Amino acid sequence: LSGTLPKDERLQLKKEVTGKIDYGNKILALDLVVRDEDENILDPDRTSVISLFQAHARAACTVTERIQEETSPQLSALGRSARLAASPSHSLYLCVRNFVCNIGEEAQLFMALYDPGEQRMISHIPAWCCWCPSHMAPVLPQDLGSKDLKRERLFLVCQIIRVGRMDLRDTYSRKLSTGLRRPFGISVMDITDITKGKCESDEDKQHFIPVHLAAADNDFLHNMIRKAVEGKDINHKGQGFWVSLKMLWGDLGQVRKDHPHLVDRSTVVARKLGYPEVIMPGKRGDVRNDIYLTLVQGEFDKGNKKTQKNVEVTVCVCDEAGSVVQNVIYHGAGDKPVSEYRSVVYYQQRHQRWMETVKIAVPIEDVHKTHLSTLQLPPCLSLPAKDKSERIFSMAFVKLMRADGTTLRDGEHDLVLYKGDSRRLEDASAYLTLPSTRNLSEPKLLSGSSFRMSSGASGLTVSARDSFQISTLVCSTKLTQNINLLGLLKWRSKPSLLTGNLQKLMNVDGGEVIKFLQDTLDALFSIMMENSDTDVYDTLVFDALV
Repeated sequence: LSGTLPKDERLQLKKEVTGKIDYGNKILALDLVVRDEDENILDPDRTSVISLFQAHARAACTVTERIQEETSPQLSALGRSARLAASPSHSLYLCVRNFVCNIGEEAQLFMALYDPGEQRMISHIPAWCCWCPSHMAPVLPQDLGSKDLKRERLFLVCQIIRVGRMDLRDTYSRKLSTGLRRPFGISVMDITDITKGKCESDEDKQHFIPVHLAAADNDFLHNMIRKAVEGKDINHKGQGFWVSLKMLWGDLGQVRKDHPHLVDRSTVVARKLGYPEVIMPGKRGDVRNDIYLTLVQGEFDKGNKKTQKNVEVTVCVCDEAGSVVQNVIYHGAGDKPVSEYRSVVYYQQRHQRWMETVKIAVPIEDVHKTHLSTLQLPPCLSLPAKDKSERIFSMAFVKLMRADGTTLRDGEHDLVLYKGDSRRLEDASAYLTLPSTRNLSEPKLLSGSSFRMSSGASGLTVSARDSFQISTLVCSTKLTQNINLLGLLKWRSKPSLLTGNLQKLMNVDGGEVIKFLQDTLDALFSIMMENSDTDVYDTLVFDALV
């Protein structure tokens, strides 16, 4: 192995092997072999008696502690806590063994790790559609850091969405709307003790998670999760999930090395919604360019109708010409990409609250010319595709990159809803020059349901009684939201501003620099090399490096 493994990995492997040898010798009541710091056997002819005694005492103590840890539950828990504290990265092995529920139609299952304190998902776990045993591939939510494990409570949640008719009591007919995504129920399980190492986790042990069924057609899944987290036992009638959970320590490479029987090529890796606590600069696995979009809520006026509209939101990514960018939206980790996402439909609600998250992965070179487009339309999917555009009653959009070259800011965005002719709503040239978000300082219009944009030939009107909010989170190691850092990375485009950009770099948060450390160092050293004939930037570059 001396020619195939790096020195540190070889030493770690020697420690593991010799540790097992010493452990076996102790169990078999054989002689204890004393070793040095590099796990080499000490030569008694070249080692003093005192050094031999000290090495023997250390080895005996280590083996004894290991035996006590494995035989005592309390010490075993302390050992797990010590391993948790020592490792900067953690993963949770999840395998769904079985799912039993009387749904009556095709279903989609969306799992995530949920923090009830923040009332949000922290990990994007795969979505399973058309459930059958062959689809139950194990999943590995990774990038969980010490802060995640110190959360007061952490839950595994699953949202169950029925795909089919608006009402299960409806009979199939030619005019019936089908293919609708309707809320069915949720499942929650408190996994705090497992993630904190307070109880032993075993991949062979199965946990039952009951299903909380939606009591009414207007039960929002997100609200059901909050109620289930605080709720008591329910009469689930045997309906629910059987899952296996095991806490794994180390990064993905270490986990695959230590648990090859659990983590193989079929295992789906689910990244954290956000950056890991430890980012390895230049490491291939840490190169990301993901945008997480959450449909938060919306409020839609019924207008002249007696009842509220049934609203379905369609999300797609479009280029400057308005053409849909194909296969860049992911329902869940490991899922196949799609070109559009359709929201859950809630029955006749003025205020809609979805809290549905999807991942958008646009190639880095195309981000500057793409935008998100959301269409609000009544769910009537039995119509031919050519009639779909006739059903659009409003639309909203937001560009993925701002005018200054930085990416879309993280957080919630209150989008402007436009109404008009369906063809104009799908024409990018008609709306891309219009504002996409509302200014919070502007008072909300109350008179009238819409107003026409002034001095424009767009033919679109802005709805004043309707509102629509989304939330975005950018996880990219190539596209920054910091204008000062961007100025340095793009220094060749404006060399006259280089001095100011180098000075501003020292005010950029260190965590932001770490995300782009390799690109930042490349830029700094390029500045030094390309300006080697002058010392104007030497001090500034040196201060930035320090």
